[in-house]
Amino acid sequence: MITVHHLEKSRSQRVLWLLEELGLDYEIKTYLRDPKTILAPKDLQAVHPLGKSPVITDGDITVAESGAIIEYLIERYDTEGKLRPAAGSPESLAYRYWLHYAEGSLMTPLVLALVFSRLPKQPMPFFVKPVVKGLCSKVFASYIQPQLRTHFRFVESRLAESKWFAGKQFSAADIQMSYPLQAAMARGGMELPKVQDFVTRCEARPAYKRAEKRGGPFALPG
Repeated sequence: MITVHHLEKSRSQRVLWLLEELGLDYEIKTYLRDPKTILAPKDLQAVHPLGKSPVITDGDITVAESGAIIEYLIERYDTEGKLRPAAGSPESLAYRYWLHYAEGSLMTPLVLALVFSRLPKQPMPFFVKPVVKGLCSKVFASYIQPQLRTHFRFVESRLAESKWFAGKQFSAADIQMSYPLQAAMARGGMELPKVQDFVTRCEARPAYKRAEKRGGPFALPG
C-alpha cells in the first residue's frame, strides 16, 4: 500500500492528485505545521532524515522530492502511458523539462519572495526593523521581482502556444507545474491570463477534486 506522508498546505497535494489520476489505492498520514514557525513537525524525520514533505512509502521503498515521487509513480504504475508522452517523442523532452523546471527554477524566486516578505514581520529590536525592511524591499525590487517577471513571461508564452506543458495532452508535468502556478495566482500581483486558465482547468479535473476531498483544498503556508 502506498502511504503519502502529507503535510498540510504543502506540495504533497500534487502527489494525492497524481495518485487519483492513476486510480491507485493509497492512504494518507497527515502532519500539521507548527503554528508559530510554519515548519513541518519533527515526526516527519522518522520517515525521511530531512523531515520534509512530500514523502511517500510504498512497501519498503521511501521516496522524497516531488519530481522524484512523480517519476517513480509514473514509471512503476502508469503502464499504459496515460500521463506521459511516448519515449523519444518531441513531447517527451518537453515533459521532462517542465517536470524539473517547476522545482528546479520556478520555485526559487517564489520561495525567496515569501521569505523576504515575512522577514520584516518577525520579532526584532525596534531599531533593527527599518534596516531589515529597507534591505528586504531593495532585494525584492532589484532581484526577486525581475526574476518573477522573467519566469512568468516564459511560462505564459508556453501556455500561449500549447494547451498543456508537454503538448496537447495532459501529463504529470502539468501536475508538477500546478503548485507554483497556483501559488502565483493566490499571491496575486501579476496579470497572467494563460496561467489563470491553466490553473482553472487543473482544478476542474475530477481527479483533482477527489484529491482535495481527501487531503484538503489548496492552501499556502503562513
